[in-house]
Amino acid sequence: MIEPLLKSALLLGALMTAAAYLVLLERWIAAWVQDRMGPNRVGVPLTKIRLFGLGQPIADGGKFLTKAEFTPGHVDRVMYFVGPLAIFVAALAAFAVVPLGSVVLPESWGFDGPLHLAIAPNLDVGMIYIFAVGSVAVYGVVLGGWASNNKYSFYGAIRSSAQLISYEIPLGLGILGVILAAGSLRLENIIVEQARLGVWNAMAQPLGFIVFCVAAFAEAARLPFDLPEAEQELVGGYHTEYLGIKLMM
Repeated sequence: MIEPLLKSALLLGALMTAAAYLVLLERWIAAWVQDRMGPNRVGVPLTKIRLFGLGQPIADGGKFLTKAEFTPGHVDRVMYFVGPLAIFVAALAAFAVVPLGSVVLPESWGFDGPLHLAIAPNLDVGMIYIFAVGSVAVYGVVLGGWASNNKYSFYGAIRSSAQLISYEIPLGLGILGVILAAGSLRLENIIVEQARLGVWNAMAQPLGFIVFCVAAFAEAARLPFDLPEAEQELVGGYHTEYLGIKLMM
């Protein structure tokens, strides 16, 4: 009972921290490309130590968490809350089978043998599970846009769902070469085969890696695939009516 809870807590903390600082990295790169100053002010509170703006994700998270929770009166209240929750749960559940490593803990901790840092290790259909769970996010997007009772949100949800479904195929094709080379859908076996070859799969199969990267950008609706969130046309996309914690999710 303790081991799954410990794994879940570690996974949640690691994913939330990584996501926050990847956003900061993206903002730094965007600032460098646009020849301007990026987020570089927030550092240690109550001091003049800025730490190159490394405190910005903490400040952004605090801002989202302290925003007033307001639900517009014209929305479908149930679906309005189910939408972002479905996206958040799907994103986290996809990492349940990802082996983040294996570590041997002290005997005094009461664990027998190594602790595999995966909530559901050695799943025979691990790669299919990731694609299946990741596809659930489409329903969250559609529910969020439809429940908002806003034409801009609805149009953004339709665009986003169409894009997510369309790029699932090239995303899968980009991964297919890795699966065929490893001869297994289990992520642990894929890692072992990569270690045996002594080279990253991205370098061994550069064409598949390029296809995967392009499809991943489209799935995440990042430039130049940001049509679902085009501010000039759709205000803010399917999450126009969301704020605070729901927008952060």
